[in-house]
Parts: sequence; structure tokens; C-alpha cells
Amino acid sequence: MDDKIINKILDEVMKKVNTEGAKSSAPATANFRSSSMTEFVGTAVGDTIGLVIASVDSALHDAMGIDKKYRSIGILGARTGAGPQIMAIDEAVKATNTEVLSIELPRDTQGGAGHGSLIIVGSEDVSDARRAIEVALKELDRTMGDVYANAAGHLEFQYTARASLALEKAFKAPLGKSFGLIVGAPAAIGVVMADVAVKAANVDVLGVASPGKGTSNSNEYILTISGDSGAVRQSVIAAREAGLSLLQALGGQANSVTKPYI
Repeated sequence: MDDKIINKILDEVMKKVNTEGAKSSAPATANFRSSSMTEFVGTAVGDTIGLVIASVDSALHDAMGIDKKYRSIGILGARTGAGPQIMAIDEAVKATNTEVLSIELPRDTQGGAGHGSLIIVGSEDVSDARRAIEVALKELDRTMGDVYANAAGHLEFQYTARASLALEKAFKAPLGKSFGLIVGAPAAIGVVMADVAVKAANVDVLGVASPGKGTSNSNEYILTISGDSGAVRQSVIAAREAGLSLLQALGGQANSVTKPYI
């Protein structure tokens, strides 16, 4: 199959995905595979796309610094969102025989205050890479649930009772322990939420990130916490209540992107 035919097929697939995506917030999927074994897996909320390369070219393999045993890679990329995608991948690696190879947070959000994301997982078998991306795309409907936005900014809250490899790589979260993520944009709101969170319960502060430290110069303040499951959840909820009142005072009603889960 020549390149012109391949490109035509891909164009048709993307047109179909865009049409279906306008009708529903559910992940869109398609089965496109080119002669180079690159597969379009699907799309999801947050302008997120999932892709798989069954056999990475040897030259690119070396340049990316990937262990030779990981012949296949899964790619999750998004224009809007980083925490939800990382949380989704964290669930994906729990369910598959894959390893998180890299997590990058580009300054994006289509002009908003925060990050986009580029996450790559590796596997010895392409079926594992594909399955990981499928799981992550489906999980995004849940992990976007406690993201709230209005014209003035956005807030994000994440919680899991058991952190896995993606959260360890991205935030140094202790494996197997409860983990919470609190993000405020503009950053001023995030500072207040961080203070409320650590006062609300006995939790361990893993780290903070600000516009000049730990972010892509984004207008965000980010707190990561760990500890007892109930305490972490209580801290996240307290921060959410404080943050929503401030963001809505600044820019009006801030609704969940999908459906709150915490």
C-alpha cells in the first residue's frame, strides 16, 4: 500500500472520529494500521489521542534511549490535561505488562493556564501496549471528573488509594500508598488550596510546583500528598471546597468536565 492511500485512509478515519466526538464525550476508537505497524487506538476527552507503534525503528529506538526489550510503545498525548492522563496511565500499567518510559508536560492547554501531556509506555508485546492505551483512554472519563473550569482558570483534584508506577515516575509517589494531587490555576488559588489541604488532615507533603519551579512556566500551583487513605481523601476534598469558592468568585460557575469521582 503506497503512502498516498495510507494518508487517505487516515484522513477518513480522523474525519469519522471528529464527527463522532462532537456527538459524545465517550472515547472514540478506530482500527487503523499502516505498513509500518503504527496504529491509531482512539481519542478521548481533553483532546487526547492514543497511538501504538508495534516495532519502533532501530534508529529512533536508540535516540529515545529505550531499553531494547521494549520493542513496542504506546503513546498517550493531549492538548488539555496532565494529571488526568497520568492517573489514567497509572491504572493502565496496573492492568497490563507495560512500563512507563517517559512523562512530559508541555505548556499547552490550548492557551489556558496549564499543561498538555505526552506519555510513552513500553512493552515486549504490542498487545500489551495497545491494551494499556485502551485502558487509559477509557479511564479519562473518570479522571477528568474532578477537573473544574471557567473563563478565569481551572482546578484539578486526583485521588487514588494505591499509587502505581506512573505516579511514582511523575511525582515520586510511594508505591502502593494513597496519593492526592491538587492543582490551582491561577496559581494564587493553588497556594491557598495547598494550605487548606495540609491543615485538613495528617498527610505527607511529597512536593509543590509553582509557575517558576516544577511546571512549564504555567500559571499553576500544584501540591502532591501521600499517607493514610482517609486522610488523603479528606485533604483533597477540603482543598476542592476552598478552591471552587475562590475560582467561582473570580470567574463564575465552574463545572466538572465530566462527573466528579472523589
